[in-house]
Amino acid sequence: MAEKLRIIPLGGLDEIGKNCTVLEYGKDMIVIDCGVGFPDEDMYGVDLVIPDFTYLVQNAKKLRGMFVTHGHEDHIGSIPYCMQQVTCPIHGTAMTNGLIKLKLEEHRLADTVKLVTHKPGDVVKAGCFSVEFIHVNHSIADAVAFAIKTPVGTVLMTGDFKIDPTATDGMIDLARLGELGNEGVLALLADSTNVERAGYTPSETIVAESLDRQFRNCDQRIIVTTFASNMHRIQAVLSTAHRHGRKVAVSGRSMENMLKVAQELGYIKVPAGTIVDLNAIKNLPKNKVVIVSTGSQGENMSALHRMAFSTHKQIDITSGDRIIISASAIPGNEKAVSRIINELYRKGADVVYDKSEGLHVSGHACQEELKIIHALTKPKFFIPVHGEQRHLQLHSRLAQQIGISPRNVHIGEIGSVIELSGRSCKITGTVTAGKVFVDGAGVGDVGSVVLRDRKHLAQDGMIVVCLNLLAQDGSILSGPDIITRGFIYVKESEALMEELRYVVLEAVERCQRKRVRDWSAIKTAIKNDLSGYLYKTTKRSPMILPIITEL
Repeated sequence: MAEKLRIIPLGGLDEIGKNCTVLEYGKDMIVIDCGVGFPDEDMYGVDLVIPDFTYLVQNAKKLRGMFVTHGHEDHIGSIPYCMQQVTCPIHGTAMTNGLIKLKLEEHRLADTVKLVTHKPGDVVKAGCFSVEFIHVNHSIADAVAFAIKTPVGTVLMTGDFKIDPTATDGMIDLARLGELGNEGVLALLADSTNVERAGYTPSETIVAESLDRQFRNCDQRIIVTTFASNMHRIQAVLSTAHRHGRKVAVSGRSMENMLKVAQELGYIKVPAGTIVDLNAIKNLPKNKVVIVSTGSQGENMSALHRMAFSTHKQIDITSGDRIIISASAIPGNEKAVSRIINELYRKGADVVYDKSEGLHVSGHACQEELKIIHALTKPKFFIPVHGEQRHLQLHSRLAQQIGISPRNVHIGEIGSVIELSGRSCKITGTVTAGKVFVDGAGVGDVGSVVLRDRKHLAQDGMIVVCLNLLAQDGSILSGPDIITRGFIYVKESEALMEELRYVVLEAVERCQRKRVRDWSAIKTAIKNDLSGYLYKTTKRSPMILPIITEL
């Protein structure tokens, strides 16, 4: 039988972020994007969520290259973790590779990983695959889609995109997409993030106009927070500040790094004398200052968070400061953002964040733009990607509305193996895939059991029971000492603590009467008795850890 193309999503389905897709044919394999996800509220202590790279490690000899659509974290954030396990060239545009290089340097991998820079229109050969870079619009410079020619046909992966006729870096290359449609597209894998929204995504120029309006009516200090990666937005802030005679200072490491890379590559033009050191703003009148800051998503260690809660070493929020939040909250971050806004108001700041002010536009295509891409490319098969289940389902319905047969629309899951020939497309199995948690320097050492324990501790606290028992007969030499954390305030619950000691003594004495000498059995008895008593009296179930020392 002839070989079939296998498309295997390792991330980016049933979730926002962690985008990573494998294309495999015969003895050749490429990877499109390698991003991170961000932890849910119940993932206590987890810093990042990355794909499970087991399948890549198992097939490392087949790997011909990694191709990256753009430089957002949900598309590049896992690259260092992947490159610690497999090695292959990474292909991206100049801005994308500049940001990847920063990540590799942080992980001391810059000297071992080969970065290859391309521009839209370039075609790269990788085994049996031929990958063409196609310019698209997004909320970061140098974003591209990929037209991947395979032995069974052309696969088009849009990456994150929108259609912006007034984009500063030029409109998405619809002409090339139309040509590909005429040549024949076997399968389209398209961004589903904004499929719930009707109409078209507004242009970035709307934000520039709104910023100008906010600057024009303000005689106080202005602090603007936005996504560090949105160079078009930061360029608008710099140009507007220069036009209104203001100096700009930058606060936040990711913002500083992004600005440095963008300037070096020529993606941002800083008007002469506009940017000043953060320490220099103390000597300037407030109506001549703009601070560009990180923290649009309410991150705990971000510059705006530190300003709001008075832990920033150089900036104190004062009454009258105008804070412009030029971003929308990513799902899950709404509470953190609201908390910062409330604190800024408490300090007397003028906070501008309403969507009606036109201070943010999405970088993702709405329904009418998605229809245009479908109509231009005319794919035989459609696989929605980059979204939660509702996004994938709605995108599949939209595709069917404009003529794609329901039999030719396939919604996969992480780890699904989608096999394509020139005439068929079907899900044939699964590979090892899922979520790997990064906690500090640890990668993968926090699993479902550890998270379950952390959740238990967060909800009900912990009780530690310490006992010294005599080895010969199991009699108690000292104790029980009971230590609690996150359960009760001991000084106000002395009666309950005495009851707990009594319950432990009863359990140990019962074991002595039965001549039980197995410490694990004694521990189980203590846990069971304490657990039953505590639930009966407090309706709580703390984690109970008996510690027995044999003397």
